[in-house]
Amino acid sequence: MQTGLAEAVARNYAKLLAYKDEYEVARLHADAAFAAEIAGQFEGDYKLKFHLAPPLLSRRDPKTGHLIKRAFGAWMLPAFKALAKLKFLRGTPLDVFGYTRERKAERRLIADYEAMIDEVLKSLSSANHPLAVKLAAIPDDIRGYGHIKDANLEKAKRKEAELLAQWRNPEAMKAAAE
Repeated sequence: MQTGLAEAVARNYAKLLAYKDEYEVARLHADAAFAAEIAGQFEGDYKLKFHLAPPLLSRRDPKTGHLIKRAFGAWMLPAFKALAKLKFLRGTPLDVFGYTRERKAERRLIADYEAMIDEVLKSLSSANHPLAVKLAAIPDDIRGYGHIKDANLEKAKRKEAELLAQWRNPEAMKAAAE
């Protein structure tokens, strides 16, 4: 029994569903374990600075188009705690972060992945199982945040298009390889 596809789908679908939005980043920073880890690494009087590029507050670099990070002080910790409590807004019309290009793209990735896996499952066989596993693993190539993630997403989409072309027309791909 081949389990590679099930394992790849489980791992990569979970990855797509668990993207780190502003609420999740706030939750991680507001966690007592984070404060304990920081306190364990530094002694004496230290100051926290968070380098962030909030999508609703940040400007873009005119040359690169990337969001410009700014330093925020320790006053952000109470803000993180408050924001973490607002995660119930995620996905609702009141989720102001959900309207950003990045969040829309992450939701679209989930829908696209579901559609692609549905297509693959309709014509899955033992012969094309290895290719199905490669398709299911595409999200693993999407790493990073901001412009780094955008670049990796672009590469992953090109790879996906090539693999889907093979999936949709395996005879043409065999002939081209000969």
